[in-house]
Parts: sequence; structure tokens; C-alpha cells
Amino acid sequence: MTQTDLFGLFGTDTDMARRLLSHALSKGGDYADIFFEYTTTNEISLRDGEVNIAASHIDSGVGIRVLCGEKTGYAFSESTEFEAMKRAALTAAEIANSPEPMNIPVQDCTPLACRHDFYPIRDSWEQHSVEEKKRYLIMLKDNINALSDSIININARISDQESGILFFNSLGEMFTDIRPLASVYATVVMQKGDRIENFYATRSFRKGFDMLSEEIVRQLAHTAVEGCSRLFEASQPPCGQMQVVMGAGASGVLLHEAIGHTFEADFNRKGISIFSDRMGRKICIPEINIVDDGTIPFNRGAVNIDDEGVPGQKTYMVREGVLESYLHDRISASYYGIESTGNGRRESFRYMPIPRMRATYMEGGSASEEDLIRSVRHGIYVDQFSNGQVQIGAGDFTFFVKSGYMIENGKLTRPIKDTNIIGNGPEALADIVAVADNLVIDDSTWTCGKGQSCPVSCGMPSVLVNKLNVGGINE
Repeated sequence: MTQTDLFGLFGTDTDMARRLLSHALSKGGDYADIFFEYTTTNEISLRDGEVNIAASHIDSGVGIRVLCGEKTGYAFSESTEFEAMKRAALTAAEIANSPEPMNIPVQDCTPLACRHDFYPIRDSWEQHSVEEKKRYLIMLKDNINALSDSIININARISDQESGILFFNSLGEMFTDIRPLASVYATVVMQKGDRIENFYATRSFRKGFDMLSEEIVRQLAHTAVEGCSRLFEASQPPCGQMQVVMGAGASGVLLHEAIGHTFEADFNRKGISIFSDRMGRKICIPEINIVDDGTIPFNRGAVNIDDEGVPGQKTYMVREGVLESYLHDRISASYYGIESTGNGRRESFRYMPIPRMRATYMEGGSASEEDLIRSVRHGIYVDQFSNGQVQIGAGDFTFFVKSGYMIENGKLTRPIKDTNIIGNGPEALADIVAVADNLVIDDSTWTCGKGQSCPVSCGMPSVLVNKLNVGGINE
């Protein structure tokens, strides 16, 4: 798929787009846009020791949005025949209430130039067969089996996706974008005596077939087997309030869920977020800088241009401990009288864009992870999480810790598992007393759900939280 192909795929041109935008604004409204999407998805899976599932599907359609003040009218069509799109445009137009038909001028469409291409496709998935993908699944299985005699089952999957986007709006802006997204998954099940444990590892990038390599296969195999083996030695920690060292990388999920959502501008505009009245105020120690970044090359959360026609960019939400910016789409940016930060994202053409994170992380500090651990007399170190629950506005959270270690007298001791950490995101942020210099952006298959799903990424350096509630056993 190329950008030139998109006009042909949707059977449209700039004149048709202008007519649709005119219909969308026929009852008034301040702004309208059209979002065409054509997505191909392929998957190949290994189960019970064999590559035995392969699937492909195509999803295509158009979404039309009208903004009228703070109100949004939205409709979509899976057909891109003009009459079907016209009906969608007239449906979205109903959000405005002009009693008489209006003829709001729509400017000529001018292509928006992407400042950068953060995910150029160097080796298209379309050029490679199922057999070529299968070779990497077999290689992954063999690598896993070579690392342990305790393996009793392996599941693995490779998925690749390519989305072609064509966008127009009533400001006369137009853009196209080709968005690749590929993932590799591996889950191992091991048995020792009568105990059975499982662990998984994933990698995901906005890349073509060149994402697959012997190195990524070795990494996944090692992570999955080492993580699963450690669980056989692990037990629940004691319960209570204690210091917690959050390990670099995957701990960023807590930053995303319990803190990042509270910086999204729609929650603040509506007064839901605890930070809605704290702009420009100190909220944590000066060593903390929190970023949401759409510009990391090939990252799962990268965006050349968001789903509203705003270029991808890097946004500091917290700089030197002070709340500096929310994450904005066009609606919230207009409300606050500022420029959008390029965070208007959507799951697909069936959904309207809303403020969504991209790659959210905390920048590294000046301490070492060893310094953080040495400073703790009694606490835990956590590095892998699975399920979690968050009350987005207040930031209250519970996260299930998949693996970690006890910290006793400044040293990592026995492995732990099957415990929860419980707290409040903004309070936990304020309770961070030290930040290590080992930032890791985790390249796993993170997906954010906020009424609709979006691929994201997250990361952290190791941090020391002065107090969190740990669910474990009474000792």
C-alpha cells in the first residue's frame, strides 16, 4: 500500500471531500473532518507445538465528525459509496441546530506535510509469505525448548498490520499516512513436580518484516523462560505499607494508568481529574520529568500525524516537578486557548478522536538502581505486572504484581509473586523520593483502553516510592 493508492482504494478525490464536508456543515457547526481508513491484518500462530493457525482480514470505512462548540456529532460508514458517506455526513451534521440549510464555505484541500516519518516501511510485510513468518515461530519454539527441560507447552504468535489513512477537514487540510504495526508473542508453561507456572514475553514495533530477527527471537525466549523459572522460587511477600522500588521498563504501566490518564485534557476540562486545578504547580520532586512522546522512531505509540491532522510531537507534562501541560486534542485545545499537542487518537474510523497517550515515560534521574535498593531496609522490588484497575479521575489503583523480589537490609533476597500494590497515582508520584538513571522504554504490546483501544508504549527508570500498600500474607 502506498499513499497514492489511498485515493483509489476509497474512490474519492478532493472535490468529493469538499462536497461531503459541505453536507457535514449544512446545519451549522464550527468544524468538520473526514477520516478514511483501510487496514489489513495478518496473524500466524503456534499452538501445541505446531504452527496451525493463519488468518487475514481487511477493515475499511470512513468516519465523519462535526464540532459545534463543545458538542460533537459523529457517524461512520463501512461503505465509501458517495450516497452512504453523504448519509453519514448529514447524520453528524445534526449536532448543529440551524433551522435553515447553511452554506458554510469549505477551503480547498492542501496537503499537510509530515515533518518526519517516524516509521518508514523498509521491508513491507506484503512481500513475505506465511512460510517465511512460520520459520520464525519454529525458531522461537526451538529456542524456548533449548533453555529448559521443564517446558510443557508453548504458544506463540506473529501479527502484522498496515493501516492507510486519508484525512480531510473544513480548514482545507489533508493528509495521508501509512501506519505499520507488528507484534510477536510467546507464552511458556512449565512444570516442576506438581507445580505449574506460566509467563509471557512480547515485542511490538511500527516496522515491516525487518522487525523479525534471530536476536528478537532469542530475547523473547530468554525473557519468557527466565521469568517462568523464577516463579518456582517465588512466594507471596508480607502485607502492609512499605517502600517499593519500581523496576525500569514495564513499571511504566503504572505511570500510564494511574498518572498519565489524569493528565489527559478531557478529564481536566470536565473537572474529573485531580490535576484539573494544578497547572503550573509543583506536584512532585524536581528530579521528575514526565513525557508523552509521539516521535520515537518505530515505537508502538509513534504518530507521524495524529487522527485530527496535528503533527506528532513530544510533550512534557511534568518538567522539574511542575505540571506544565495536559494532553490535548482539538476540542480541549480550543477550550484552553492553546495549540493541540497531537494527542487526538482513535481506535478506528468507527470512533471519534479523543485525547489519548502515545509513548508515556519518566526521564532518567541521577541515582543508580543499586543506590535505590541499598536505601531500603524493608520493602519490595517489582518489575512485571499483569492485571490492574484504576479509577481514572482520582488515580486510585490496584496492580497485580507478576514478579519481583523482597528487599531486606538493602539487598534483593527472595523472589515474590501473586501480590498487589495498592495506592493513589498522584500521591505515589508525590511520594517518589529518588529516580535512577536507567530509563527503559518497554517495547511490549501495550494497548490503552479508554472506551476504545489504541496502541501505546510506556517506560520508566527505576524509582523509589516511599510508601505503597502491599497485599500479601500476614507474618
